[in-house]
Amino acid sequence: MTKSELIQQLAGENPHLYLRDVERIVNTVFDEISDALSRGDRVEIRGFGAFSVKEREARTGRNPRTGEAVEVAEKKVPFFKTGKQLRDMLNP
Repeated sequence: MTKSELIQQLAGENPHLYLRDVERIVNTVFDEISDALSRGDRVEIRGFGAFSVKEREARTGRNPRTGEAVEVAEKKVPFFKTGKQLRDMLNP
């Protein structure tokens, strides 16, 4: 589901809200999650899952085109772990 599909679905389920308000709500939630992750915080949404940041160490990789060894710098990547309730809904 894309963000625009999410906005359309939420607007359909909440006819008392304007589409622009639903869009603002969704964007605010996503922005707050992004801001928290950039600060290194963990975000948990009960029943859905938890967003966190994992650090990947520097390593030696390979260029797939030439096979040449390439140094890959350490980096931080977003990580999502599903909550038990969502997992149970997906795997009955």
